Amino acid sequence: MKNLLLLAIASGLMAGGMTRASAQWITQTISLKQGWNAVYLHVDSSYESLHKLIGTGAASTTPITQVWLWQPTLSTAQFVTSPQQPTVSASQWINWQRTASDTSPLQRLTGNDACLVYATSAYVWNLKGKPVQPNYQWASSGLNFIGFPTPAGQAPLFSDFLAPAPALLQNLQLFQYVGGELSAVNPAQIFSLRGASVNRGQAYWIRSDASHNSYFAPFELTLGDTRDLRFSDGRGVCGFRVKNLTPAQLTVTLGLLASEAPPGGGAVPTMPPLLIRGARNATNLTYGCADFTSGMTPAWTLAPAGQTGAEVEIVLGLNRYAATGNPGDTLAAILRLTDSLGFSQINLPVSATIASSSGLWVGAASVSQVGEYLKTYETDADTNIVTDADGKYFVSSINTNLGSVPRAFSLRLIVHNPTNGNAVLLQRVYCGLDAASNTIVSTKESALNKSFLSSARRASATHLPWTAANAGWSFNGQLGRSATLTTTVGLD
Repeated sequence: MKNLLLLAIASGLMAGGMTRASAQWITQTISLKQGWNAVYLHVDSSYESLHKLIGTGAASTTPITQVWLWQPTLSTAQFVTSPQQPTVSASQWINWQRTASDTSPLQRLTGNDACLVYATSAYVWNLKGKPVQPNYQWASSGLNFIGFPTPAGQAPLFSDFLAPAPALLQNLQLFQYVGGELSAVNPAQIFSLRGASVNRGQAYWIRSDASHNSYFAPFELTLGDTRDLRFSDGRGVCGFRVKNLTPAQLTVTLGLLASEAPPGGGAVPTMPPLLIRGARNATNLTYGCADFTSGMTPAWTLAPAGQTGAEVEIVLGLNRYAATGNPGDTLAAILRLTDSLGFSQINLPVSATIASSSGLWVGAASVSQVGEYLKTYETDADTNIVTDADGKYFVSSINTNLGSVPRAFSLRLIVHNPTNGNAVLLQRVYCGLDAASNTIVSTKESALNKSFLSSARRASATHLPWTAANAGWSFNGQLGRSATLTTTVGLD
């Protein structure tokens, strides 16, 4: 007689590219005056040409007729000491003109760019795009054309905003456009930093003796090695660092916002189910985590600049089990960082791609119950065990119910989940190079290149019976989110 090993697996498998239909979308609202306006772009709108964003010829419904993008060449010969007029002869400018033909040198708008926009009348320009991390290549001499990620509501004064960057204040020169035509007083120099606001989406000409400047907000934001917050098939954790730049304590708050609908209409992208790392456990040196959803506002109070605790690493994870959708779907949202001074509003895109669960899965089952095998023997009226003529007991019943174990133990599981058909439980697999030097996973060692067996690997589940064919045991379905699979393994 053969014993039977019954395996039931409850699985939760999901994984965490940007296209126009599925991305993180947010609208930058720009209030234009009649005449020239200095605009700083906090979103990347390169998904569409300017002719389509604004309109061409007389058919345009907007009063925007010109866009001049500032693209300085960072060489000593190109530094400028006074605000330049937007002209074709100046090599630092590239322009778009509203004409019936699409032949302008400037075709698309990307983030972290400063430009001059001419409008024939006052107009609110709603520019949809992907949010970008603040970044600017600072010229150590001459003028810089730049904007800052201040809050969209109440803008701080320059005197307060620049206080954490004393080097930037050294011999500072500041110019802003006031609308109307260009003249000797437009752009106008700002002499009193206490009387001028740092408006979000507005670009300013700035000159300082600072040899270098990376100041955008009271805190410094540094993304990880990949410089994005995108959860792919092989990436389940993303993080960034925040450092206080002020001489006092600063609280930085993180929020999660839903993406807007894509340009031209369509469904709003589903928000990815995120986890946020908690404090470290001093006993076992591990980190806890909690769900991070819309409406939550986790915050970190940072010590003054230069002191212990002035910098923190914020780590996010993707809750793959809670992700819903079909393989290939993109989940997207917006992360927003603000500070307790009310000086900054930095938006970051976060996304996750749902991958297929097809392929080879190697994991562990935590065995917390085992099947009993308890026999009950037949007795007579005096509770004596009844035997047959040969003295063998009569079995009246067998109890095979599951019972708890004193301590759970682990069993390795190797499961192949095909694109079509039922998943298969395997006793072993081989990974290495084949005869054509391609990396393969096989159920037989003979499929591997014998010249490279030293670099090949075998994964085995030693509790399962070994057979030469290694055909495995078929489950009753595919491995997937919330699926329960069952197979029976015969034991000699």
